Amino acid sequence: MEVFKTEKIYDFMSKRFAFLGLSSFLIVASIVLLFTKGLNFGIDFVGGTIVQVKYEQTAPINQVRDILKDTKYSNAVITEFGSSDEIIIRITGSSSDLTNDISDEMHKILAETGTFDIRRVDMVGAKVGGELREKGLMALGLSLLVMLIYVSFRFEWRFAVASILALAHDVTIAMGAISLFQVEVNLDILAAILTLLGYSINDTIIVFDRIRENLQNTKDTKDTILANVINFSVSKTLSRTTLTSLTTLFVVATLLFFGGEIIYGFSFTLFVGIIIGTYSSIFVAATFLIQLNFSVEDFKIKESEKVKRQKEKEKLRAMFEQGTVW
Repeated sequence: MEVFKTEKIYDFMSKRFAFLGLSSFLIVASIVLLFTKGLNFGIDFVGGTIVQVKYEQTAPINQVRDILKDTKYSNAVITEFGSSDEIIIRITGSSSDLTNDISDEMHKILAETGTFDIRRVDMVGAKVGGELREKGLMALGLSLLVMLIYVSFRFEWRFAVASILALAHDVTIAMGAISLFQVEVNLDILAAILTLLGYSINDTIIVFDRIRENLQNTKDTKDTILANVINFSVSKTLSRTTLTSLTTLFVVATLLFFGGEIIYGFSFTLFVGIIIGTYSSIFVAATFLIQLNFSVEDFKIKESEKVKRQKEKEKLRAMFEQGTVW
């Protein structure tokens, strides 16, 4: 299926400063949001208790809040969960004894609010939450490091740096959106961020692979040819990138709007991330190559040396198989 005409070459690089300006604005806005509004960490990372309560009638949220204010759970946050007859009670901080289920205690405290059933009680200690937060950040950092090494090995260090900058761009803006809408940050969000990293780097590598291929085929060694090669490469992969992103986005949008509260954070992060990741793969990632002063001449020299070494290896292998080299 052809979304964009394959024979048409779009001049993306002539507008690269406009794209970089937009990205810079989004990144700065995201950082400001992260420092001002911050992240709404869930109990997975800060410790605490979640109680899911389902009523036979409309949940009396205001009455529940008033009752809990006069108990040791005065810091509890009560929100509607999916429907008007179901609520979530979030209690920050860990219980003094995590071996005891507080469902019996909640039944007694909320007895006068109506007929209800406690469907779920999740408890996480503050120490465990801190460890999860540290390991989550470690997983994110190691993912970026391994991707940097992989792209450096497969391509060239400037390709690697450009891809990591694009990933940092995607994650920062996604985290800014999470902060803006105060989506609860839990292990699902971390899984979505790691999924986003894999999705975004895949799109970027496809574009970079086409750029490298076209650089190898061109005989021009002038650095001015780089912008033309990037325009040609991105234009040729535009239909593939757009179709892949749209089909994935339709699935994620279905999860976002119809999947319910339990996977809302995961689907929201992926929804924003796919949009930003597609934008960065088309308009941002390759732009970083130019900003990093990628040299076409040096690239051609390195590639010719690789071809020369490969031919020497093949020659030695052939001589070995013929018995002329031992």
